Amino acid sequence: MRKTTYLLPVLVLVVIGALSSLFIVDEREKALVLQFGKVVSVKEEPGLYFKVPMIQEVVTYDDRILSREVGPLEITPSDDRRLIVDAFARYRITDVVQFRQAVGAGGIQLAEQRLDNILRSQTREVLGKVSSNDILSSDRATLMLRIRNAAITEARSLGLEVIDVRLKRTDLPQANLEATFARMRAEREREAADEIARGKEAALRIQAQADRTVVELVSDANRQSEIIRGEADAKRNGIFATAYGADQEFFEFYRSLEAYRKALLEGNSSMVMSPDSDFFNYLKSANPDQ
Repeated sequence: MRKTTYLLPVLVLVVIGALSSLFIVDEREKALVLQFGKVVSVKEEPGLYFKVPMIQEVVTYDDRILSREVGPLEITPSDDRRLIVDAFARYRITDVVQFRQAVGAGGIQLAEQRLDNILRSQTREVLGKVSSNDILSSDRATLMLRIRNAAITEARSLGLEVIDVRLKRTDLPQANLEATFARMRAEREREAADEIARGKEAALRIQAQADRTVVELVSDANRQSEIIRGEADAKRNGIFATAYGADQEFFEFYRSLEAYRKALLEGNSSMVMSPDSDFFNYLKSANPDQ
């Protein structure tokens, strides 16, 4: 009975010691074995491991890709148009020993604070060298890559690897919105006025060219019509001359009929002439009594 009384506490202590000497490393973690605050072992592979109870302790860190939101940051691009930028980064702990040496017992919270400072500093430096139009244009991806590359170099001292940096939102400060919108409106109105002026100039140029073409076409048509009319008159005169030479009396009769047709049209002025006038020769009867 006495032996059992002594052995049971000893057995319990042995079991507790055995259990306290075991620890498990998850596949999503990396572990450091510390002895009096110093790193004595690094466990990066998942599995069951041993440590010295009461002397050694185990600190685990997340081995997954982590996200970090960078709060609103006011920057001043090269054109002095202030912007409010929100960004986020994705990173992971690659060197747990260096990470422990850099942040100590502060852990991931202290590391993220220092990572925030790095991202803010590099964002201000990169975006401060370009114009706001570059930040808001398709060059944005290139700028994010420059921020990430600069942050990678500084983050290595923390045992971190910066995988990606993204600008989520880029806004103007509220105080500058109205002035910026007014300037943008004025610029668009100026561009519209320039386009309208260029359009009117092009319209006048086209109209002038069209008028010139019309004048040239009409002139050429008149010239050709005059040529054709002259040729027709020449042919007509030739026919008249031939007809006159063939039968002089018929030609005179024909000319008299043409004169009657033109002179006796409805609406013409009244004509007062002697009945014995030569004008009415072909209207006189061959029988004087009739």
